[in-house]
Amino acid sequence: MAPAFARSSDFAVDKPAGQPCRNLRDDFLCGIHEKLPERGFPGCVVFDCFGAGQRITQETFGGRDWRSAPEIAGDMFASLPVMRQLHELMWYLTEALKLDEARGLRRELDAALAETDRMAGRSAPELREIDVDAHRGRVNPLLRRASELARARVGGRRADHSGAQLIGRKMRGADLRGASFRGALLIGADLRDADLRRADFTGADLRGTDLRGANLTDVLFLTPSQRRAAVTGADHP
Repeated sequence: MAPAFARSSDFAVDKPAGQPCRNLRDDFLCGIHEKLPERGFPGCVVFDCFGAGQRITQETFGGRDWRSAPEIAGDMFASLPVMRQLHELMWYLTEALKLDEARGLRRELDAALAETDRMAGRSAPELREIDVDAHRGRVNPLLRRASELARARVGGRRADHSGAQLIGRKMRGADLRGASFRGALLIGADLRDADLRRADFTGADLRGTDLRGANLTDVLFLTPSQRRAAVTGADHP
């Protein structure tokens, strides 16, 4: 409901921010969820609010929703993008805390997670005042350190593709253990049968990336939405 999107290969129609999607049912579920790509909405498949929508409704606004209480719609929609970014950071911090190699950072990671959660627990007006970019700037170096410690276990030279333009790149069967793909554009890249153990995919664009047969054991910071965006054995035999 809250986000805007423009008609493109990802969305079949234009939708202004705050305007209900034409496919939104009365129970707030998507009426075409099982057929989103076929109906021209692959962008919806890869969107992940990281639980921000539920928290906004249940905690920030005390269980109220914009249909039963339309007067809160503006505040709710303005708060959601902030909450989503905070919850995304919480997801990354939680993943970092699972890394044995980063146990020396546990106190700092725990503190960053607790602080981010406290920020997410603020009122709607307070949420809108949060400088998320500044907070992310404090958290990201910690996440990078955790990634470096985890990837160092691989040993040897590790490819650094951070922020790289790898659209359509052919890397089938490549040894990419411990590689960094942070912020890389991997749209349509061929990573079939590649060894991606302990590779870092923070913020990488994996739309149409072919991961069939790739070894994703212990891969770092690969979100569920990134997996859905990629081509995997589960959806392409």
